[in-house]
Amino acid sequence: MGRRFFILFFFVVGLLQAQLSHDNWNDLLQQYVSEKGEVDYDNFDRSALEDYLNYLGTNTPEDQWTKADRLAYYINLYNAATVALILDNYPLQSIKDLKKPWGRKWIRHGDQTISLNHIEHGILRKMNEPRIHFAINCASISCPNLANTAYTPHELESQLQQATKAFFTDTTKNDFRGSTPKISALFKWFKKDFTQNGSLADYINPYLDQTLGPKTKFEYLTYDWGLNKKP
Repeated sequence: MGRRFFILFFFVVGLLQAQLSHDNWNDLLQQYVSEKGEVDYDNFDRSALEDYLNYLGTNTPEDQWTKADRLAYYINLYNAATVALILDNYPLQSIKDLKKPWGRKWIRHGDQTISLNHIEHGILRKMNEPRIHFAINCASISCPNLANTAYTPHELESQLQQATKAFFTDTTKNDFRGSTPKISALFKWFKKDFTQNGSLADYINPYLDQTLGPKTKFEYLTYDWGLNKKP
């Protein structure tokens, strides 16, 4: 009796911890997104992308999901939905050419439809993980690059670290070479997210070779909203 109980218990736990597969999204990213985050919107498989979004929409996070499960799910959902939004309105020069691109509710999420804003501000930013800002992509040149691999729960920590490091070392996004660091406007828009445990310099320092003082003054680079299209 006791042995059967434990076998059943671990079987049920294994089912509860089953992960969604993001393989289809990964395949699309590998095929249509360069290592520099440039997207081949001209040839992107919209049908396969719609299938993936429908898959996420009918397999929403459950109570037993871990934080890593949820982060990977919503980062992938945000990025896939952004690509779909561009494709549905392509060709265009910028996501800002669209009316309410982030506020419109159209993304299937269980029995609801939600917006990109809701995913970013209503879900991801509330999960106390500032590195999400370097993982989600707004289809623009100044955004952190769209990764050409899907985020997964098991690889999430290394993927977030890689995305963050890549953002800081890309001199088109942030430039620390002069006496006054020039940084992305993301740090102005979401400063509260990055300064919960110290100054902005404190947050940035682990990703740099040099050390910035706590009273470092920053300049913010002009944000380029041009489409992150593959040349």
